[in-house]
Amino acid sequence: MSDFIAEALQMVPTDAPDWLSEQRRRGWSSWKSSSMPTRKTEDWKYTRLRALEEGAYLGRAECQDPSPALTALRDQMHITGLDARMLVFVNGFYSPELSSAEVVDSMEVVLFSEADETQVETIRTHLGTVADRDKYMFTALNDSWLDDGVFVHVKQDSKVTTPLHIVWLTVPQHEAFSLSQRLLVVMEAGSEATVVEHFACNEAQQNSFTNGVSELVLAANARLCHYRLHLEEEHALHIGGVHAWLDRDARLNSFHLGLGSILKRLDVVVRHEGEGAHCDLNGIYLPRHSQHIDYHTCIEHVRPHCTTKEVFRGIISDNARAVFNGRIHIHPDAQKTVAELRNKNLLTSNKAEVDTKPELEIYADDVKCAHGATVAQLDEYALYYLCSRGIAREHAQVMLSTGFINELINNLQHPSLGEYLKPVLGGLFARQVTQTERAE
Repeated sequence: MSDFIAEALQMVPTDAPDWLSEQRRRGWSSWKSSSMPTRKTEDWKYTRLRALEEGAYLGRAECQDPSPALTALRDQMHITGLDARMLVFVNGFYSPELSSAEVVDSMEVVLFSEADETQVETIRTHLGTVADRDKYMFTALNDSWLDDGVFVHVKQDSKVTTPLHIVWLTVPQHEAFSLSQRLLVVMEAGSEATVVEHFACNEAQQNSFTNGVSELVLAANARLCHYRLHLEEEHALHIGGVHAWLDRDARLNSFHLGLGSILKRLDVVVRHEGEGAHCDLNGIYLPRHSQHIDYHTCIEHVRPHCTTKEVFRGIISDNARAVFNGRIHIHPDAQKTVAELRNKNLLTSNKAEVDTKPELEIYADDVKCAHGATVAQLDEYALYYLCSRGIAREHAQVMLSTGFINELINNLQHPSLGEYLKPVLGGLFARQVTQTERAE
C-alpha cells in the first residue's frame, strides 16, 4: 500500500450524516485495496501522480467567512443572460451568503446533510450506482471521504427553464489541503433541466487538491443539458469525473471545458441503458506553460437504437501536455447503434505534446460507427495571409487558435454561456501573446 493511499484512509469525516456511513465504508474498502497507477497501468500511461503524492495535500479544508474579495470573485463567475439559480461553495463548504435564494418548485436542490426522509431515500437509491468505485479508484476515494453533497431532483414531466449554476470556488490556505465534491442529479421521466458546474479559483497560487464526482441519472425521455467548466488556477490539482446513466429515449447534452494544471484528470462515462437514448458530448482542453490535462471518455452502448456524437478539440501550447482517450463500447445487444467520435488537436509550439487514442470496441454487427483523430500545427499559409495584411504573427496565431474552438463555443445550447466564455478564453490567449513578446 502506498503512503498516499494509507494517509488518505485517515481522513475520515467527523460530522457526516449517519446514513452515508455505508457508502463511506464501501469506498474505504475499495480504496484500501487499490494501488497507485504507474506507467504500466494502461488508463494512466501518460499521466503521473507524482505531484499529488509528493505535494502533502491531505490537510483539511477550512470554512471561509464571506468577504468582499469572495463576493467579487463570485460576481466574476456570474453568467450574464443565463438567469440561473446560483449555489456557491468555498473550499468545499456551502456559502448561503454568496448563493442566490431563488427556488424552483419542480426542481429540488438540497444538501445531503439537510435532506428530509423522502429525499434521503431517493439519494440512497441512486448514489454510487452510476459511478463505479471498483473501476475508478478516485471515485472510491470520494466515497470514503463522503460527508456531504448536492442533490438535484427534477420531478416527472417538469420543464425547468431556470438553469442551476453550481460554483465550486477554491482559495489557498496556510497549508495544502484536499476537498471532496459530490453531485447527484436525478431526472424523472419526461423532465428537462440545465445544470452548470463551474470550478474556479482566485488568482493566487493555489495549494488544493479537488476530488470531484458527479452522477447524472436520466429516466425515460428526460432531457439534461450539463456543462462542466474547469477554469482553475494552474496550481490547483483536480481528479474527478462525470458518470451518466440514460434510460429509454433520454437525451444528454454535455459540454466540458478544461484549462490545464499541474495535474488534471477527468473521466467522462455515459451508459446507454435504454433504447433510443442519445448523447451529445463535446469538449475543449487548453493546457499551456508546463501544464498537464487528461480527458478519458467512455460511452457504453448497452441497448439498441442509441446514438452518440462526441467531439473534443484541444489547443496545446508552450511545454504543455494533453492526453485524450475516447472509447466507444458497443455491447452485443446494442444493434442499430449510431456513434461517432472525433478528436482534433492543435499544437502551437514545437515543445507541446498530445497523446490521443480514439477507440471503438464493437460486438454487434448492425451498427454505424466512426472515429478519428488529428494532430496538426497552425497553417503557415493562413499565418502568412494574416501577416501580409499587417497583423502581427503572435496575434495571427491567437486568431487562428480561437477559430479552431469557436465552432464548439458557438454551438452551445445556451448562447449566453458562450458569450461568457469568449472573453475569458480571449484573455487567456492574449496573455500568451504578452508572454511571448516578453520572452523575445
